[in-house]
Amino acid sequence: MRAVVCRQFGVDAAVQVETLPVPTLDDDGVRIGVCACGASFANLLVLAGTHQNKPELPFTPGTEVSGVVLACGPGVSLFKPGDRVTAGIRRGGFAEQIVSPQRTVFAIPAGMDHDSAVSFPVIYGTAYGALKWRARLAPGETVLVHGAAGGSGMGAIEVAKCLGARVIASVSSEAKAAACRRHGADDVVNHREQPLREAVLALTRWRGVDVVFDPVGGEAFAESLRCIAPEGRLISIGFASGSIPQVPANIVLVKNFDVIGIYWGQYMGWGRLPSLPGEEDRVRGAMAEMFGWWSQGRLRPETYAAYPLDEFRAALAALSAREVIGRVVLNPLTEAQMAQQPGIFG
Repeated sequence: MRAVVCRQFGVDAAVQVETLPVPTLDDDGVRIGVCACGASFANLLVLAGTHQNKPELPFTPGTEVSGVVLACGPGVSLFKPGDRVTAGIRRGGFAEQIVSPQRTVFAIPAGMDHDSAVSFPVIYGTAYGALKWRARLAPGETVLVHGAAGGSGMGAIEVAKCLGARVIASVSSEAKAAACRRHGADDVVNHREQPLREAVLALTRWRGVDVVFDPVGGEAFAESLRCIAPEGRLISIGFASGSIPQVPANIVLVKNFDVIGIYWGQYMGWGRLPSLPGEEDRVRGAMAEMFGWWSQGRLRPETYAAYPLDEFRAALAALSAREVIGRVVLNPLTEAQMAQQPGIFG
């Protein structure tokens, strides 16, 4: 099979499409022919060697895929060859085939395309876990979403609206502002045109926001400290700015707010510590609820651009330019290709 392989961190020439052996199918493994793989800013950090989850070399990036089940290990009970599924994986998604534990594979609803499905196991999952489980977001509360026009931000806007919240989106252009309004944001602040703190406080009658969803870090995190309400919750999702902020404990103390982290991988079984009992069922319940929201038209993944596997550099360059609205995906295979070559894919 063909896959993107990184053999040295931070060296562009050391990342190439190579031909690799098909991954081994273990007892609870589900082999998937990959029709779509999400590309994200986190992939850039992983390839540079600056992400907090630093894999051993060589490796294939990519943590979210959608495709068709090709084969199942003897311990698999939930899926069969031919099923259309999406999966969250530790790595390996930039490839024609992957093997995922059954635990993190999810059947996708009829009518959902693969480019849309790929957003559910990690992007929407993180937003759901952050807002519903970690922040305990209540109907009527106000959420500030940073990086709101990216995949993570759009996912957070939509999940927050499904949970009954008011959403303020922070963006850097009018095109991104329009996209956030399409996806349900109640108010939008262009932080390049007006001071974020003053704009957010004015929109909340100087009270501040109840919850901050921050996949950016850096200055966005610092500004959040100045416009969060007493007893608010600031959720750190990631550090797309490239800067990991320091938490000033004195401000946390005097404003009575919580700083919360979420690592979705812990719920998916990727953490350094064992998952808590019942986590698999909890995640499956979350996915079922979100697929229901999609069926109702309340979650609407937006694909900015899709690239064939050989053009992975163009996909990463689009992300690096920070002009992406929604998701960037790779399409290693199509369902038609797999149907035409059953001896290879199946």
